[in-house]
Amino acid sequence: MRKISFRNDILPLKDKLYRLALRITLDSAEAEDIVQDTMIRVWNKRDEWEELDSVEAYCLTVARNLAIDRSQKGEAQNLELTPETQDVPDALTPDRKFEQTEQLKIVHRLINELPEKQRTIIQLRDIEGKSYKEIADVLQLTEEQVKVNLFRARQRIKMKYNEIDTYGL
Repeated sequence: MRKISFRNDILPLKDKLYRLALRITLDSAEAEDIVQDTMIRVWNKRDEWEELDSVEAYCLTVARNLAIDRSQKGEAQNLELTPETQDVPDALTPDRKFEQTEQLKIVHRLINELPEKQRTIIQLRDIEGKSYKEIADVLQLTEEQVKVNLFRARQRIKMKYNEIDTYGL
């Protein structure tokens, strides 16, 4: 097993880590903080680097977990829906509400057009929040098959949505 170097093996991953964090948090400054925290955490675990199968996978996992934790923490700071806060006016204009409703209808239609297995996996994973293992158990598949089907379903929805969204441009 070769020696892992922070400068040569881990530091070049910062762009990948940033893109992952940005995709999850949708906030550039937050993504930069997550990359920095990831680098610190990975550095603090330098005694365990030799035991890792893939240092890249480990770094991406740390960044992903930090990004999810931070985005959930941000969501937790949102207003709770109580009788007092229900009277707060919605920030969306009527035309923006209509646009979001239409976008949601398109996504639902695209999900319904998927093959049954992919549709079920999307439902269980993205809507109900089930783990890959739970989905695999329910559908009697391997976790890898679940991940592949989920990826393909998401890619198909994205491709079809972009075709619809950019039609006529």
